[in-house]
Amino acid sequence: MRDPLSVLTEAFTSFLFGKVETTRLPVRTSTGQAQAVYLPTAAPGLGDSGVIIGREVYSGKGYIYDPFQLYGQQLPAPHWLVLGESGNGKSALEKTYVLRQLRFRDRQVVVLDAQGEDGVGEWNLIAQELGITPIRLDPMVANDDGIRLNPLDPSITTTGQLALLRTIIEVAMGHGLDERSGFALKVAHAHVNEHITDRQPILTDIVEQLRHPEAESAEAMNVDIDDVRAWGLDVALVLDRLVDGDLRGMFDGPTTVGIDLDAPLIVFDLSHIDRNSIAMPILMAIVGVWLEHTWIRPDRKKRIFLVEEAWHIINSPFVAQLFQRLLKFGRRLGLSFVAVVHHLSDVVDGAAAKEAAAILKMASTRTIYAQKADEARNTGRVLGLPRWAVEIIPTLTPGIAVWDVNGNVQVVKHLITEKERPLVYTDRAMTESSPADPELEWETEQRAILVEQQMNAQMNDSSQSTVA
Repeated sequence: MRDPLSVLTEAFTSFLFGKVETTRLPVRTSTGQAQAVYLPTAAPGLGDSGVIIGREVYSGKGYIYDPFQLYGQQLPAPHWLVLGESGNGKSALEKTYVLRQLRFRDRQVVVLDAQGEDGVGEWNLIAQELGITPIRLDPMVANDDGIRLNPLDPSITTTGQLALLRTIIEVAMGHGLDERSGFALKVAHAHVNEHITDRQPILTDIVEQLRHPEAESAEAMNVDIDDVRAWGLDVALVLDRLVDGDLRGMFDGPTTVGIDLDAPLIVFDLSHIDRNSIAMPILMAIVGVWLEHTWIRPDRKKRIFLVEEAWHIINSPFVAQLFQRLLKFGRRLGLSFVAVVHHLSDVVDGAAAKEAAAILKMASTRTIYAQKADEARNTGRVLGLPRWAVEIIPTLTPGIAVWDVNGNVQVVKHLITEKERPLVYTDRAMTESSPADPELEWETEQRAILVEQQMNAQMNDSSQSTVA
């Protein structure tokens, strides 16, 4: 029994200073039982509708992402930027993402495949699996067997044709067209479209008209015919590369019959093009405009335009402006642009820094794989990543990336199913990692089968209704 004096003293003290907190004796327990005391917490995910990417590293939850589901709610734009050093899983992510998106009935994908092995692009295996023949653009094939895309295809509007011709010339020359050269090109294009009606006009017709302009073209502006010819000479020389130079065989004739623009996957194989030459941005410009006028339609399909080696686009002011317009236009028609770049410094420090900043701003989703510390700090500064994310980027192992979806930042481990593995990994041992890499054996066979079963069930449920 407690001493009455102690009880009285405790009561008086409580009255003056409040109740005295009792002392609890320590409890011995195991870590398994103690985890119920401090419950784990994790940031909210992106919902449960869309494409399964993998799982969040810290919480273990499944990570699901779909720009078409999130657009207008959590995403102001459906465009996506993927960054990271070679060998960390960018290629695997792109391929599995496309394969999983194609399970939806209202999806269509175009890939500009700029890398390859054994004479074919790295998407060739996936195209074969889906029964699709890649559109292989090869400047060495200058005969009727080669694939051709006509910049003057009648399916492209007259305004689009002229804009495309200007872009080709400006990219090749490295500067904008002056007013006189622009006038010579405009009148040559107008004359060709007006007088050639029995077939598709081709670039040879433009070159010929630039070399031998019509008298009425000069009279319309009250200038001498020799002046018009001189103004168009440099333009004619640039276009001659596509007709009879090192880029012949791809754009110097009517568009090849049989290109299926309704196929679920369209692959432009650019692997035969020198990635460091001026030919690559020219090709990007032509393909981009051609797709804008022939592929993107108001038919409620959700389209994905994936570009590897995208710095060829973002690093050229003229091509970047073209794609910037395409992104703004395509957003209204359900287009998600996916740009894959090794280093952010390739674009933000390039000749098209202003245009690059505008395109990066439209990419509301950013996925960053492992980078060196200096590059990670620069990436974090440009993209506005939180400090903790910047600090862990150099420590990321292959297959793990920081995902920033409009400010929702997570660390995500990409999962690959057994059926996808032989399609995703090729013999690119010196670039992206191969399936023999132990660091890429992320899950057991049972986990891969479980993920695939969950993905199949979710895709089947989602396909019952059109994605908003």
